[in-house]
Amino acid sequence: MVKTVSKVSAVQILDSRSRPTLATTVTLSDGTSARAGVPSGASTGSREAVEARDRDLSRFNGGGVLDAVAHVNGEINAALAARAFANLAEVDQALIDLDATTNKSRLGANAIVGVSIAAARAFANSEGLALWEYLQPAGVNARLPVPHFNVVNGGVHAPNNLDFQEFMIAPIGAPSIAEAVRAGSEIYTKLKQLLASKGFATGLGDEGGFAPQIDRPEDVLALLVQAINEAGYRPGRDGVAIALDPASSEFYRDGFYKIAGESLSSTEMIDRYEEIISTYPVWLLEDGLAESDWSGWEQLTARLGDRVELVGDDLLCTNPAIIKEAIARHACNASLIKVNQIGTVSETLEAMRICRDAGWAQFVSHRSGETEDTFIADLAVATGCGHLKSGAPARGERVAKYNRLIEIETVSTLGYGLTT
Repeated sequence: MVKTVSKVSAVQILDSRSRPTLATTVTLSDGTSARAGVPSGASTGSREAVEARDRDLSRFNGGGVLDAVAHVNGEINAALAARAFANLAEVDQALIDLDATTNKSRLGANAIVGVSIAAARAFANSEGLALWEYLQPAGVNARLPVPHFNVVNGGVHAPNNLDFQEFMIAPIGAPSIAEAVRAGSEIYTKLKQLLASKGFATGLGDEGGFAPQIDRPEDVLALLVQAINEAGYRPGRDGVAIALDPASSEFYRDGFYKIAGESLSSTEMIDRYEEIISTYPVWLLEDGLAESDWSGWEQLTARLGDRVELVGDDLLCTNPAIIKEAIARHACNASLIKVNQIGTVSETLEAMRICRDAGWAQFVSHRSGETEDTFIADLAVATGCGHLKSGAPARGERVAKYNRLIEIETVSTLGYGLTT
């Protein structure tokens, strides 16, 4: 159904880390209007689409986005306003053509992705469809995903000495989203009590997880198993499993992985992961190796690919071309999906299609700098990918996504759970 864009606009707002980002609005000629809040990452891959930042050190330490706002209100609005589009893909292609760079650096990926998400929501609203219904690819069964709650933060997301960035709990065995969220909340509460009882501070990292002064990842894993048990749940894939995002590029130096005072080769790092998944109920490992360590990824996949989901994030950057390369090289068996890594909704859907065609899983993700926008919840449902992470079961910008899943569950008959 052809839609005519009437106006595109943006303002500068703050994200969950008190850093500037954009809120964009797309208005159609039929009066339909929709807004999008743009996420921003702290742990970023070198091949991600590039944000536009002002670099004016007198404002927000150079992190302002007034240039990106000006691009939306000026050049992008001029290019899209009064123009008819048959679908979202045409809007996204117009944005890509207008920017005319390979990494969206001229106009800014933050400007472009905000318009793309707002346009998707406006088109869905105009057609009287839920956003997930509008985004659902042909031939794909929509499905409610298993939420992966980030309950302990480390790395660049927290002011502690913990090298691994995210420790997540995943209620794979829950019967519904509502029960999965309940499990996440109850375990999160129990974990806080455990940390306090052991003398650890219970302050939060960027994504709402606790940030205790613990060095060894294995010590955190032991605490998670204890919290799962004491909250009344069963650790494991038939109950509540654990997922890890070490974000290994952040501690990869001169060909070695620097973990809690140790210096490990790729093979030694893989040995450590194998011991971890043999000891603890870890079902998913994201960014287990660095983005430049392709040979290590191939070895990791050969060793552990039949035991756990191996998710590429910094390695792949939601980029269809890089995902194709990784598939050919048998590096990873799943891709993290972040819309702002690639810059448009259509390119994101294409990346997910490539994964599906190759038998790869897709793990939809938020960013460390978030807004209250719930787009990724609808994206995960629409694509039937089976799992979503949006941080802890705490803080408004994180729980907004989980609450959106509960809303979708109450008005649909969709199934819940993993697809792998």
